[in-house]
Amino acid sequence: MSSTISVYEKKEFLRWFLNAYQLKRRECAWLLNYLISDENLMEKVHFVERAEFCPKALIISTTDVDHVPFSFHKQKHVTMDAEKAFHDIRLNNNEEVYIQLNFSNAKTNSHYVAVLEDNPFVPDNEMATSDAILAEIFLDKALASFREKQWYEEINEALDNRDEKTFNNLTKKK
Repeated sequence: MSSTISVYEKKEFLRWFLNAYQLKRRECAWLLNYLISDENLMEKVHFVERAEFCPKALIISTTDVDHVPFSFHKQKHVTMDAEKAFHDIRLNNNEEVYIQLNFSNAKTNSHYVAVLEDNPFVPDNEMATSDAILAEIFLDKALASFREKQWYEEINEALDNRDEKTFNNLTKKK
């Protein structure tokens, strides 16, 4: 997989990230600094979401989010041992490495979005499912908002008409 994000951009992002956030496990900082130090390895680094679907992935969290501090995924195996991840990356430096960083406001952070790539390993049905869930949430909120607005309008109308019975019935609904 050839990346459209340059090695320089990835390194600058990781330097910024390490200065801006505190990781839940200090070994993760050592691992990220190791990646920064190796130009050839940085060519193989890709920042993605849903990294658990990738053949080889690091998932790293900062102290400001409620996620697992660290996990290393390789094929179907998962470990929380950063040292094992380091050795695997060092010994297999020709393999692509996919990194997911969990930190507050990650999805809207311009630094992160600038280096974020599409994850080619997310199954199509997973993407469709998550889009459908988001659409359903949006529709539910829109419908609830519409019903609430309509409810207030009916209450106001009952007040305007001095219709105490309708007013009492409407206020009991909520």
